[in-house]
Amino acid sequence: MDSPSHLTRCVSTLLPPTPTSLSFAIDDKNKSYRHQYSNLYFTRLAMLRRPVMERASAMWKDLPANAAHVPRVLDVVKSKLCWILGTVYIEMPLKPNVLEDLGRDYSIPPPPPREKFYSNEDSVMLEDESGRIKLVGEPLTSTRLVTGVIIAVLGMETAAGDFEIVDICYPDLAPFTEMNVSSDKTMDLDDNSLPRDEYLAIVSGLSIGGTPSADAHIQMIVEYLSGETGGPDDQMLASQITRLIIAGNSLCQVYGDNDDEDEENRPRKANSAAQPSFSTNPSVVLSAYLHDLASTLPVHILPGANDPAGVILPQQPFPRAMFGKAAGFETFRCETNPVWLRIECGGESEHVTANGASSSNSTSNSTPLIRSVLATAGQPVLDMYQYLPTPPSTHLSITCSTLKWRHMAPTAPDTLWCHPFREKDPFVLQETPDLYVVGGMPEFGTELVGTPTRKCRVVLVPSFSETGCLVLVNLRTLAVRCVKFVVAGMVIGETETLRDHGSSAQIHFVDK
Repeated sequence: MDSPSHLTRCVSTLLPPTPTSLSFAIDDKNKSYRHQYSNLYFTRLAMLRRPVMERASAMWKDLPANAAHVPRVLDVVKSKLCWILGTVYIEMPLKPNVLEDLGRDYSIPPPPPREKFYSNEDSVMLEDESGRIKLVGEPLTSTRLVTGVIIAVLGMETAAGDFEIVDICYPDLAPFTEMNVSSDKTMDLDDNSLPRDEYLAIVSGLSIGGTPSADAHIQMIVEYLSGETGGPDDQMLASQITRLIIAGNSLCQVYGDNDDEDEENRPRKANSAAQPSFSTNPSVVLSAYLHDLASTLPVHILPGANDPAGVILPQQPFPRAMFGKAAGFETFRCETNPVWLRIECGGESEHVTANGASSSNSTSNSTPLIRSVLATAGQPVLDMYQYLPTPPSTHLSITCSTLKWRHMAPTAPDTLWCHPFREKDPFVLQETPDLYVVGGMPEFGTELVGTPTRKCRVVLVPSFSETGCLVLVNLRTLAVRCVKFVVAGMVIGETETLRDHGSSAQIHFVDK
């Protein structure tokens, strides 16, 4: 084992995108806001019609010959078994209405916002270019859908004009494009020839600018990733971290008074002017942390819902100029939200000495491996969570469902703000990533989704400011480690730890 002063940091390579890799950059051709949002639904249906039809034809190939596909939902014949294809629309009486919200602004104060918007009065519709038909049937009670999902349904029209379904077909997972050799083939080699594990670190919700006590908490993660804290085992693990993804909400959301007319009538906190509860310049503090991190390893930062970025999806990258000296590093990258990355591991390693000098060494005993990573700050999952009952739906189950729907954000643009794209829907998954990262979640979670021969690792990353959780994903095996940083007086879950003033910090590991 290398000594802590002569550790070798693994280095991964960021590869250019493939023709099928998702791109969320809004180019000059799509910057216009004059287009209707209906174009987005038509484009989505056109992009997913073929995979849904192919899978539905395979699922229902043993049906009687007269149970054929009907191209238009309005062409179904009463009492005749058939299957149709279209876009799901759910009529929800409790769903927020922008016109009603505007009306309340000029009348009575609005009621407190709801946490959930589903009810027993919800109606599920299926629509295409021709029109819309109401869906009924037992499968709808066991299958939870959201507006915007493309599906095919098997059934027949009733005398009341509804379409009673007996089966539902989804697009299912898109194909994997990265043809990687399984790492299991190296397990019969001797220990000296085994490839070295390489990790991708992911954190979300730093929320810099909140409570001043959080600064020490964030400093812990900076020192850990830099290999400046912990014992020899901790530093060895830190040297295997090849890059860091910051998945949104890096800055704390600050609420201000927007209505000057009622400013005098609003209650104020005592001594609020003399004792501010947030940093006066959080972006400078964030820039300093990013400078320390980018000098150690590659960093990818995504904007989130609380960050000073456009609220519509896909969010465009931060201006590099706002991060000061950190912007001078080639290892520092401002990304879109969402973002698709192709990472090659098993290449060269960087030998870091005690005085900071480094040199690249080839690692001939490692097999090059390409991993595709899809990362978001979590807005689509949080939006869909409001329209599904809990239980059975959870943030993790919803995220896994988006892979089977082949769409990251089906509720956009219905209830989730997004750009009015005209010729494409960028949220359609044309390929399945090896790693699907969702930040901004209330809890940590992970699951493998896919076939017996190929799987996608789904990882939910909770807020670091609330949980102290840093997620490490092994790029070779897709195994997950959750590293929890605990400072004095911090509460994790229902247990408050480190009340003893003699202890300053602890690191906990949870392997999945």
